[in-house]
Amino acid sequence: MYRYNETDQRLVDDRVRQFRDQMQRHLDGKLSEDDFRPLRLQNGLYLQRHAPMLRVAIPYGTLSSMQLRMLAHIARTWDRGYGHFTTRSNIQFNWVRFANVPDILALLATVQMHAIQTSGNCIRNITTDQFAGVARDEILDPRPYCEIVRQWSALAPEFQFLPRKFKIAIAGGEEDRAAVRFHDIGAKACRSDQGEPGFEIFVGGGLGRTPMVGHCIKPFLPRAELLNYFEAILRVYNRYGRRDNKYKARIKILVKDLSVEGFAREVDAEWRHTRGAGSLIPESTFATMEAFFAPPAYADARATDLAFVAPRAENRPFARWVERNVAPHRHPGYGIVTLSLKKTGVPPGDATADQMDRVAELAERFSAGEIRVSHEQNVILPNVPLRDLYALWEIARRSGLATPNIGLLTDVVCCPGGDFCALANAKSLPVAAAIQARFDDLDYLFDLGPLELNISGCVNACGHHHIGHIGILGVDKNNEEWYQVTLGGSEGKHSRLGRVIGPSFAASDIPDVIERILQVYLRERLAEECFIDTLDRIGLTPFKLAVYGERHEAAH
Repeated sequence: MYRYNETDQRLVDDRVRQFRDQMQRHLDGKLSEDDFRPLRLQNGLYLQRHAPMLRVAIPYGTLSSMQLRMLAHIARTWDRGYGHFTTRSNIQFNWVRFANVPDILALLATVQMHAIQTSGNCIRNITTDQFAGVARDEILDPRPYCEIVRQWSALAPEFQFLPRKFKIAIAGGEEDRAAVRFHDIGAKACRSDQGEPGFEIFVGGGLGRTPMVGHCIKPFLPRAELLNYFEAILRVYNRYGRRDNKYKARIKILVKDLSVEGFAREVDAEWRHTRGAGSLIPESTFATMEAFFAPPAYADARATDLAFVAPRAENRPFARWVERNVAPHRHPGYGIVTLSLKKTGVPPGDATADQMDRVAELAERFSAGEIRVSHEQNVILPNVPLRDLYALWEIARRSGLATPNIGLLTDVVCCPGGDFCALANAKSLPVAAAIQARFDDLDYLFDLGPLELNISGCVNACGHHHIGHIGILGVDKNNEEWYQVTLGGSEGKHSRLGRVIGPSFAASDIPDVIERILQVYLRERLAEECFIDTLDRIGLTPFKLAVYGERHEAAH
């Protein structure tokens, strides 16, 4: 993984000293809340419903065991013993005290971490595929490119005050595991007809109040032009993006207003000024960055090793875990392990300090000390020999990290909602808990097969409800919490937005609503058919009838 040089470290250390002075002046009454607000937000410090929240960046979702141990220490010392991993591959501490934040940031700096640009109208944390560098379908390892973009965007004066926040994702595989079509800029690795490495560029995607699927404006961009082209997009956005209405300030609105073709023309016109020069990335930079992400020294491992084959044949719980939580690795005899943060009864994405320490221990023992964080709010060990899986599973199981539900219904993606967030219209965590409790039957979950359920507490869509096969959105109706249900959302190659099925429901009704939807799916699906395929074939009407009844359906 990338290691700071002297310039990187000095930048972060200077930022900590600067913020410590700003915080002290605020606490002394010399800096008003209005003046302090933009300063604290630039350092990831929010005011939430009950306490301040600190959002810490995990660039492209990659952590070392040392960094995760530091996050555990912070959770144990300055929070309530846990942290929340988000859909942006960050971690949030929901119960920090204002006065302690400079000390927390100073400790983060000692392990090459920070909270810079985790808020504000700037380029946020760069995200990527959690299987980067180890996936079998990979065209390019996206991590070197993510790091190049991170360095280019960190505290760049030109892009610190954009019309609105800005999110970039880069994916390296044939399968898009980074949801690139739902970002302001998405870059998906590809090769030209001549085999030249580059990217397919999407713009104008995003969820929130006005969800949109991104549009391809450049089918092939040579990798050397990545920063030049990104700069052109951002300059067009900075020039024409609206600043008079924050609800219409995202780049997706500008793309819609100009049309995809019109926006692309503006970008190409801007790009002409720097193409072939400007911020052109030299081959030496790619070589330097790729060296940071060189694979570990893989041992000679075999998929037929008895230490793996025998327990898989004899131990059904272990076999189920392997089926759901271990993905194929590009190197023979290895697997990619996803440790579930979705055990029933635990808020999705939460990890205790003890669990973080245990994951760090597992990473050091089994996965070359490296950890990944996914936008589905789970943690990944990317380089585990298959012969070590059983030993890893036994340890993870004792720590509540081995629920075999990755990609299944109870692997719920969920924002903190009204329990914490001041923007939320409704609570999301109790709804997630009720669904997990109702469907906490592994036989049933495995019969259903892959099924994604996402929950957001408000239209900002931090739970990505629009792209869940089943999506749930908290809404406010006359100061009461209600929940709207969507069906048919999807990310990846066939990205699309879910459709609202009808009027909203009370929280107590949601588990019954989900059960009726699943009954229709199980009754109607054909062999080997997934939820999306069934929905496309039979349409929304059978689901509406099951949920609302014929009389209610006729009225709506």
